[in-house]
Amino acid sequence: MALPALVFLALAAFAAALLWSPNAGRAAALHLMLAVGAMPLIFGAMTHFIPVLTRTRSAAASLGAVPVLALAGGAAVVGALGFPDLRWGLYAGALLAVTAASVLIAWSRRRRATMLGQPHPCLAWYEAALACLVLALLAILTSAVWPEQTVALRRLHLHLNTLGFVGLTAVSTLAVLLPTAAGKPDPHSGARLRRDLPWAIAGTGLIAVGSAWLGPLAWIGGAAWAFPLVRLGTGWLRLYRNEILALHGAPPLLAAALAGFALSLIAGATAPMATAEWPVPVEPALAFVVGFMLPLVSGAASQLLPVWLRPGVQTGWHAALRRSLGRYGGIRALLFLMAGVAAGLGMESGLLLGAATLIWFLLQATLSLLQAILIQRGNPS
Repeated sequence: MALPALVFLALAAFAAALLWSPNAGRAAALHLMLAVGAMPLIFGAMTHFIPVLTRTRSAAASLGAVPVLALAGGAAVVGALGFPDLRWGLYAGALLAVTAASVLIAWSRRRRATMLGQPHPCLAWYEAALACLVLALLAILTSAVWPEQTVALRRLHLHLNTLGFVGLTAVSTLAVLLPTAAGKPDPHSGARLRRDLPWAIAGTGLIAVGSAWLGPLAWIGGAAWAFPLVRLGTGWLRLYRNEILALHGAPPLLAAALAGFALSLIAGATAPMATAEWPVPVEPALAFVVGFMLPLVSGAASQLLPVWLRPGVQTGWHAALRRSLGRYGGIRALLFLMAGVAAGLGMESGLLLGAATLIWFLLQATLSLLQAILIQRGNPS
């Protein structure tokens, strides 16, 4: 499936889930975003980036079946959560997604083995992210034969999926993508990625195991994840302060995504503190999807859609489309962060603000693409 189609599918799934969530179970809405929207898009993006990271040829067309397989698995899970009679879909969907992730891991390892020299350190983050996804899905399959641990295994699944699969993929991509969007290289990006991966993996594992069985471990894991986030954030502020605070462009959205990820970790750390004396309903999962995933996908789309629509030499057509997609990106970044805070505090208005801001971007992107297509037809060169 073509990457631009996966981008619009993900954005539409996010908007639908946010609007649907007040009238549906949280699990169904979250899986509409994560399993139907994010997972196929991440798989598709990996098939594009892994050849770049390993300096090998582009992926074969047959690998396009991987995002489709993941999409089928995600759809089966959402159907099972929405309709109790389709309970079997949980396990069928998990098996399909495990198969897709395993194919992608094996393909990445083959590319690593046949390349000349060393791969970009971002590749290790991608492979760790895929391993986290496989473990998250195996946790759901295990619950079928270990029902007394179902609640704990679901918590393990949630954190390995969000912080592991999505988080590791996104943070490593952000470390490379924001310097590209800003037009200024980050000379410390590669070394930082190599140094910070163990912290991120340890943080993810400790949070996942701690949330499932031993609470104090989750606090240690959150502290471990803070190291790469703080180092990346401070490096960005030193190099890209003006681009991050700009009114237009992708950098404000990409920086907002990193802030939203940190916000979700803070929400997760404070959630157990809610008491009768301080009855604040903290929702880490909602802070994650609204404050992190929405600016992440819309910011990445603003930068990458022109390349995916028209690969090859970058021209004025690409620059014009990128400017159009990034228009008022700074305002959307602020709105997404406000929505993430509100959603993380359990306020329905946060979901609605996130959905409205995302729909704004969807409409703007559609109009920008239509205009770009007309220009391309008029000037095919």
